Amino acid sequence: MLSWGLSWGLFLLLLNVLDSNVWAFLGATVLSVSLTTLGSTLWRRFLILVGFPLSQLLLTQTSQTLPPLAWLGLVLLIAAVYPLNAWSDAPLFPTPSKALTQMPDHIKLFDGSRVLDAGCGLGDGLKALRAAFKNCVFYGLEMSWPLRFFCALRCPWAIIRQGNIWLAEWAPYDMVYMFQRPESMPKAVEKATAELKAGAWLVSLEFEARQLKPQAVFYGADGRPVWMYRAPFIYL
Repeated sequence: MLSWGLSWGLFLLLLNVLDSNVWAFLGATVLSVSLTTLGSTLWRRFLILVGFPLSQLLLTQTSQTLPPLAWLGLVLLIAAVYPLNAWSDAPLFPTPSKALTQMPDHIKLFDGSRVLDAGCGLGDGLKALRAAFKNCVFYGLEMSWPLRFFCALRCPWAIIRQGNIWLAEWAPYDMVYMFQRPESMPKAVEKATAELKAGAWLVSLEFEARQLKPQAVFYGADGRPVWMYRAPFIYL
């Protein structure tokens, strides 16, 4: 957001000084390119790069037809889908449908075991978990009210709640599944160590908990690793 704001600020400044949309756009785009060095991952660098030119293009195409209140509504919708206190967590990246099919080869759960998808989004992770473990009781926890609503519609067989995954208790669950981001994993390890009972599992799609020794790891149908850790954890 800071990089996009700086690029827009430079665009407006150059537009006022040079009175040229083309040179103002090029100057602001060059700034966006230079700011990509601040991104710690390829995905973040991409977002920094495309934010200004894409928003400028959308504004140019819609400014003559879209009323101002529509932009306000868009901002409010984004704020509802991604509340401020969830910005440190992963954005909406769905779990691939066949990413977890090999989990029963490594994890044995009893009928009625409680499985939590921490940050369930629209429910793709819950669907993948249910495909792997048929007779468990599934729970979803999602910060965003709109995502929680649509997840409940897509997964009527699961118990979906709105809430903060870092404040909710993990102790009741036999497995906590996450598809978060690398920066979230130390926090997840700390919480899982403090709250998960002996024998419970912490499972992370794609991102490794580097402090822990995994009980198992496999690569799903789309090539993403699935990291599995069982409490009490073995620290490296």
